[in-house]
Amino acid sequence: MKELFPVKQVMGFVFSLVLTVVAMIVYFTDMTFAGGMTILLITAFIQAFLQLVVFMHAGESKDGSAIYTNILYGVILAAITIFGSLLILIWDM
Repeated sequence: MKELFPVKQVMGFVFSLVLTVVAMIVYFTDMTFAGGMTILLITAFIQAFLQLVVFMHAGESKDGSAIYTNILYGVILAAITIFGSLLILIWDM
């Protein structure tokens, strides 16, 4: 019966709840903008990685490295798009 209980998924869910509570604490407390955004960004990336690994089973397939490589390419492309948009639209370069 022990091997039928999804311990990894339950622990992932509990950790996701903890990260959500941390984000709510940042929202409801009087923090500086830089400090709050830093904590929110860190918790957001941790939670996205947790969701990917635990609930979407990204590391359990044979081509797990290809999945992580595609995610890395997607993040790089998103960063280029965001930074390029900021350069053009806000900073007038």
